[in-house]
Amino acid sequence: MLLEGKKGLVLNVTNQNSIGWGIVQALHAQGATIGIGAQNERTLPKVEKLIEGMDRIDTFVCDFTSDDDLKKLRDQVHQKYGKIDFYVHSAAFANKEDLEGRFIDTSRAGFALALDISAYSLVASCKALEDLFVDDASIVTISYIGSTRAAGNYNIMGVAKAALESAVRYLAVDLGERGIRVNTMSPGPINTVSARGVKGLLDMLKLMEERTPLKRPYGQDECGLSAVYLCSDLSKGVTGQILFIDSGYNFQGF
Repeated sequence: MLLEGKKGLVLNVTNQNSIGWGIVQALHAQGATIGIGAQNERTLPKVEKLIEGMDRIDTFVCDFTSDDDLKKLRDQVHQKYGKIDFYVHSAAFANKEDLEGRFIDTSRAGFALALDISAYSLVASCKALEDLFVDDASIVTISYIGSTRAAGNYNIMGVAKAALESAVRYLAVDLGERGIRVNTMSPGPINTVSARGVKGLLDMLKLMEERTPLKRPYGQDECGLSAVYLCSDLSKGVTGQILFIDSGYNFQGF
């Protein structure tokens, strides 16, 4: 198995339909020991229910907006695992009113919130966990093509994803001296709880299936397999890159 003996984190997992959960399942199937995060104590029971009966898996609480929480997480992970081989960052949020309508109407508070949770959280968590990464560790985050295109009903989240992708490149430079790789996965639209906040999601999903080169749906499974590649030694020479998982949508002209 590609990840046998490897230990790492997937932060955070929301529910069984989330991209993070698809990634957890794929990494676990390849032998990894995984710590998964819940946003707070209220959501922790949902996450714990997901992993009932599974071995090699633990839960943590991680509020990305709290430096104290990140320090506490770091100490808990160190006590449980010592060092870690991979970290998958799966966190994004924006107020619904900042996704719809005109981007120019984004509030100052809404802008700051989206950038904090969706982009700075990667930087802050990598800093908190930095001394726990083994040399040659892999860090993966999740973006969307709205980072480089003005996607309808995406608005502030597109700006946040652009910041996230830029942060990946700078982190890849900072951590590259230790052989640590930092990469981005960029799936197309997937029917997750977070994505349902984007108006017109079902129309987008239908369009993707009809008009992309592969003409078939994709989702958690494809994201999970791509995460296995990026977290394993198969991608040992890859850093600072964006891996699209969208049946070819990203290079088409429509």
